[in-house]
Amino acid sequence: MAFPIGEKSVELLQAEAKFWNYEFNFLYMASLKCATKLGIPDIIHKHGKPMTLQQLGDALPINKTKIHGVHRLMRVLVHSRFFIEEKVSEDDTNMGYWLTPASRLLIKDQALSMIPFVEASFDPTYLKPWYHMSEWFQNDDLSAFETAHGSSLWDYACHDPKLNQAFNEDMSKDTEFLSSIIIRECKNVFDKMNSMVDVGGNTGFMAKAIVDAFPHLHCSVFDLPHVIEGLEGSYKNLTYIKGNMFESIPQADAIMLKWILHDWSDEECVKILKKCKEAIPRKENGGKVIIIDMIVGNNKEDHQHTETQLFNDLAMMLYLNGKERTEKEWEKLFFDAGYSGYKIAYELGLRSLIEVYP
Repeated sequence: MAFPIGEKSVELLQAEAKFWNYEFNFLYMASLKCATKLGIPDIIHKHGKPMTLQQLGDALPINKTKIHGVHRLMRVLVHSRFFIEEKVSEDDTNMGYWLTPASRLLIKDQALSMIPFVEASFDPTYLKPWYHMSEWFQNDDLSAFETAHGSSLWDYACHDPKLNQAFNEDMSKDTEFLSSIIIRECKNVFDKMNSMVDVGGNTGFMAKAIVDAFPHLHCSVFDLPHVIEGLEGSYKNLTYIKGNMFESIPQADAIMLKWILHDWSDEECVKILKKCKEAIPRKENGGKVIIIDMIVGNNKEDHQHTETQLFNDLAMMLYLNGKERTEKEWEKLFFDAGYSGYKIAYELGLRSLIEVYP
């Protein structure tokens, strides 16, 4: 006979399950990192069709007595929808593991690979600030990164070539991922411009993609000296300029700020936006600032979408004293910096493209 469980007990059990789920939430990324280190996405991709557990185990560089662990690893990754299970063939009832759009982003040596982000997920440099979160709330440091490491992320990267290189690779991969979508979905943004400066443009991947798509447009990548060191060579109508955006920004029809402003406080963002305003012509002469960044809550119907934005906001707070902003918060920045208006395109998933007019 079934033992009846009271309503209060059900609520307590559900609450317990929620805590356990949060406790083990990091295992999703740990499982992904393990799968990429073992080469599972590449092995399935090269196989060309769903692979049975035995086929996958035979192909993996593992101790073959641990194939049971592959089953358990893949069970988590199937549950999280990074992989799916499908019939191996039409006339075969055996099920095999197959790729999804998400796991295809974990294939090596392909343009949109997200592997650098997975590899960085458990880097001690980025993990340590989370251990100091409560301590940071009680001290005067600008960020938990500073509490954990004794310096800002930017200063730390300046003196750590390995971290600086990894950071640049992450940003380049993100830009590579986003650039084709921006050019395809937001091409009207660039049609009537003759010149643009990509502020904080890193190694210049976005600028290169834009000048390839719009040959009439001259682009400059503007970043700190240590970021663009050795990249000053010419590429079509693209140039590299060393400098500091808090001091001055080169003149152009438009300024692009891709994933820049979320790194900074409101006061610092207003300073950057004012420098941008000094560098562009009036609105009637085509002047504008192009911002690619998150707008928190821009897709309220998608719980996971908003959750990711909120997580990213915490990361910006801990790493850089920055923040992700709602539309009202963005609007206040624009008007505080002296701009007259803005227009938003929401075609970029978690992020949006905002055109801001002087």
